Amino acid sequence: MINLFFHSPQLFFAFATAFLAAMTIHEFSHGYAAYMLGDDTAKRQGRLTLNPLKHLDVFGTLMILFAGIGWAKPVPFNPYNFKEIKVGSALTAAAGPASNFILATFTAIIIRLLPEGMFGHTVTTFTHILHPDASFITISLFLFVHVNILLGCFNLLPVPPLDGSKIIGGFLPDNMYFKWMSWESKASMVLMIVLLIGVFTGRSIIFIIIGPPMELIRALLLG
Repeated sequence: MINLFFHSPQLFFAFATAFLAAMTIHEFSHGYAAYMLGDDTAKRQGRLTLNPLKHLDVFGTLMILFAGIGWAKPVPFNPYNFKEIKVGSALTAAAGPASNFILATFTAIIIRLLPEGMFGHTVTTFTHILHPDASFITISLFLFVHVNILLGCFNLLPVPPLDGSKIIGGFLPDNMYFKWMSWESKASMVLMIVLLIGVFTGRSIIFIIIGPPMELIRALLLG
């Protein structure tokens, strides 16, 4: 699928813009949730912002180009500033994927409400992207839905350091919680290796796992 975005400069720019916007809002949402829960770490470090340059990670950006999935610099937060460490951490983590699904939903509503042909051929599937009458606007709207669903599903995987692991941590007993979180650095390396294997083999286990729920959500939103 990633080769599709190199089909033309228009597709590549639309894909890159969608990913940049979605990741920026994702990370901002983490910081804002933490701030609302009593932790101002992100604000003090200049990360409570919608400036994408503050959130870019060089290697994560390269992975977007070559693997079709990447990441931004995680927004820092201090869980000890929360009234409840586990609950605060879980809510802060959930804010990122939640923002992606909300953005995907609202963008899908816009696509559905647009009069047929207003901005060229309506794009609701990847096959529509290459339609000769598809405009940059309709392509961009579709890709923004796709990218937000992708980031939401990917980050909900229950693997440290992804958001899903922190959300699960919120439901664990204290002794299991701290043991679970202590695996974050090792699990991060495993996740990186899995992603790199996908780059070199052209078949990522990540997409095998999140592909079905992504297709289901996209079908529900776009029909």
